[in-house]
Amino acid sequence: MATKKVQPTAKKKKRKKAQKNNKRIILFVVEMIVLVILLVVLYMVLKADKVNKVTIDRENIVVNETVENNVALKGYRNIALFGVDARDKSLGKGNRTDTIMIASINQENGEVRLVSVYRDTYLNLGNDSYNKCNAAYAKGGPEQAINMLNMNLDLNIEDYVTVGFTGLIETVDALGGVEIEILEEEIRHLNNYQISMVGTSTDGKTFTATEGKDYIAVTHAGKQTLNGLQATAYCRVRQVGDDFMRAQRQRDVLSAIMEKAKEASPATLNKILDKVLPYVSTSLDVDEMVGVLGEVNKYSIVAKDGFPFAQYRDTGNLGSKGSCVFPVDLKANVVELHNFLFESEEYEISEEVRSYSQKISADTGR
Repeated sequence: MATKKVQPTAKKKKRKKAQKNNKRIILFVVEMIVLVILLVVLYMVLKADKVNKVTIDRENIVVNETVENNVALKGYRNIALFGVDARDKSLGKGNRTDTIMIASINQENGEVRLVSVYRDTYLNLGNDSYNKCNAAYAKGGPEQAINMLNMNLDLNIEDYVTVGFTGLIETVDALGGVEIEILEEEIRHLNNYQISMVGTSTDGKTFTATEGKDYIAVTHAGKQTLNGLQATAYCRVRQVGDDFMRAQRQRDVLSAIMEKAKEASPATLNKILDKVLPYVSTSLDVDEMVGVLGEVNKYSIVAKDGFPFAQYRDTGNLGSKGSCVFPVDLKANVVELHNFLFESEEYEISEEVRSYSQKISADTGR
C-alpha cells in the first residue's frame, strides 16, 4: 500500500517561508555609507533605545502647493537618505552630506526607486540662497536638507535617515568584507583616503598612518575582498574619473554589500545592527517601522539613477562656490524625475520650481 504524502500545513509553510526570508531583510542603503533601512527598522523594533531618534517639526517642512494636491504622489512614500562626513556620532547640523539619496516606495506593489542627488548640484538651499546642495544639511540639519529636496524637486518628503563613515566601515567588516574590482589607477588614491581617515596630521593636509596597524594597503588591481576601511575609502575616490564615476563606485559597494547580506545569518545581521545603529539618526517612529517590517517581502529595488540626469546637466566653476554640477533646465530635470519615480509622463511643475530654474539659469549661464 502506497504511503500517502502528507502535505505541510499552512502554518508550517508560513514558518519555513519566514525562516527563508530572515536573510533578506535589506532594502535601502545610502550610496557612500550604505544604510539598510529595513535593518534599521528591525533594530528599532528590538533595540530602539540605541537609535538617535530625532523629531522633525512637520510645520517647518516645505511642500509646494502643487505637490500637496498631486494625486500621482498619493500612493508613494518618499524618504531622504543622507551620508555625512562624520567619524563620530555627530550626525546633525554642521555636517556636509557626502551622499544625498531619495528612496521612493510604491506602497501598492512594493517597488523601490533610488535617486542620488549629486552633492555639488547648484540648487536653492531651502532658504532662497543658492549653493552646492550638500551645504543645506550643514546649515540647517536634516530639516533644511529635506526642504531643499522638496522645494527644488517638487517632492513631499517628511522623513529621513542619516549615517556617518563608521556605519559603513562596521557594516562591511561585520559581513567579512565585500568583493570589488579595483583599477590600477585607483589604488594610490584609495590608500591615501584610508590614511586620511585613520592617520594623524600636523597641518591638516598631510596625514601619516602605520600600515598593518592602522590600515591595510591595497597593493594590486583586480577583483578582491575589501575590508570596511578599504571599502569606505574606495567610495570616496574621485580623482579617477568624475564625481559621477565616484557615485558609480558607491553603487558597486552597495550592490556588493546587499549580495553579501543575503547570505548572512540572522546572528550576523544582528551584529551589524548592534554596531551600526549608534551611528544612525532618523525621524522614523517605531510604530511606523513595525508596519513596514510586516510587509518586508514585497519590497524590491527596481531602478537607480542620479539627479541631475545625464542629458540635462553640465559641470563647471562658479566663482567662490568652486566646481559645481549644473542642472541645465531644472524644469526638464524635475519632469524627468517625476517620470522616473512615479511614471508621471506629463508632470506639470510648480511655479516655485519655475522660478528656481530661472534663477539657476541666470546664475550659471546654462
